Amino acid sequence: MTAFDDDYDIRTFPAALAPESTDDEPRADAETAGWVRAEALGFHEAAPDENAVGRTARRLAADGRTETGVYPREPRDGSLDAEGQPVATFESFVKSLNVGGGRLLDAHLISGVTVQPTHRRRGLLRRLMTDDLARAKGAGLAVAALTASEGSIYRRFGFGVGVRERTIEVDPRRASGLLGEPEGSTELVSRDALVELAPAVFARYHARTPGSIDRHEGAWNRLLGRERPDGTPDPAVRGAVHRDSSGVVDGYVAYRLEGADGARALVVLDLVSATDDAYLGLWQLLLSVDLVATVQYAGAQQSDPLGHALVDGRAVRVTHDEDHVWFRVLDTVAALQARPWAADGVVTIAVGDSLGHAAGTFRVTSEGGSATVKRAAVRRADIELDVATLGSLWLGGVDPVTLAAAGLVRERRKGAVQTVRAMIAADRPLHSITHF
Repeated sequence: MTAFDDDYDIRTFPAALAPESTDDEPRADAETAGWVRAEALGFHEAAPDENAVGRTARRLAADGRTETGVYPREPRDGSLDAEGQPVATFESFVKSLNVGGGRLLDAHLISGVTVQPTHRRRGLLRRLMTDDLARAKGAGLAVAALTASEGSIYRRFGFGVGVRERTIEVDPRRASGLLGEPEGSTELVSRDALVELAPAVFARYHARTPGSIDRHEGAWNRLLGRERPDGTPDPAVRGAVHRDSSGVVDGYVAYRLEGADGARALVVLDLVSATDDAYLGLWQLLLSVDLVATVQYAGAQQSDPLGHALVDGRAVRVTHDEDHVWFRVLDTVAALQARPWAADGVVTIAVGDSLGHAAGTFRVTSEGGSATVKRAAVRRADIELDVATLGSLWLGGVDPVTLAAAGLVRERRKGAVQTVRAMIAADRPLHSITHF
């Protein structure tokens, strides 16, 4: 069998526009265009035309994304790879992650991972992932993150589920309103006004919400109806804002109405609140829209307060629950020291990592809300886990008691798991409304 590098060429390059690109007609450069088309193929999307490729390239370039493609050294005539499309794609970029207490940490985000079915089982994904994680570690980034199309792929590379999300449906007639009256007021706004107001509101949400990842260009376009696949705004998207008692906008919602009378659904596209009153006030508005049979929201947090706030909490039905953000610790000391700590304590943690980035035994000493983390030379650590499990409990999104019950955390000193549980408790429930 020939070696990987004899069969394939790996190219890494920044997403870029061609020199002839204009604001009105963006054009991707040749490498980026081939990469965009290959990614669309990998995710079973319609083949994009030149205009769509250009718009995508503009978004990728605005995010500062780095693209990687795998290209056969001897492409066959007539194949897509002979036209400059890679047989595997991979991209990464950096955005801030809220690690709790209003602290923001640069995170290495991974996206656009595809491998053509004709080139599977050849080590392409492993090579792309291990090379990329090594680059991120070398660049001084403490953690990588991704959202996954499939749930069985990424744990082998050290990623653990850190944030989950739910899809909920609410019957507005059964809900019967809120038990209390949130402060502030709501009003409908145009899509243009929403586009103008949204970034400042999201920044406040991002600053208060552990687990939140900053927005990228594509998210804004999709969620606010700013740009459909054909490049035009979506006229079906409607918007509303919540103002606090002083008149400052502290929340917004973008939504669309779907279906016919009698079975019409109000589909929430984006719901962002910088305060608890804004969240409840926007829901109060959504549940007051006439001729709506159900309100659907795919970005609810695990501990959503809505069911407790309604007169009839049974009006809320969870229709889907799945992993959302996966974390991969690259530098254990830096990652643990970056986050706030809820209780004073001392614990030693042994971390296994087949790639070596986060491996070792570490003594964590938390005091006054912060921690000092040092490598420790001990015969046996208080708890033992692998790096994927560390990713799950890192920000407090998954209870270490639950992970111990699953056999993923091994307690070597009695009471150590409870000690860790108290130390890592998050100041607010983890939530992320950014997909990438």
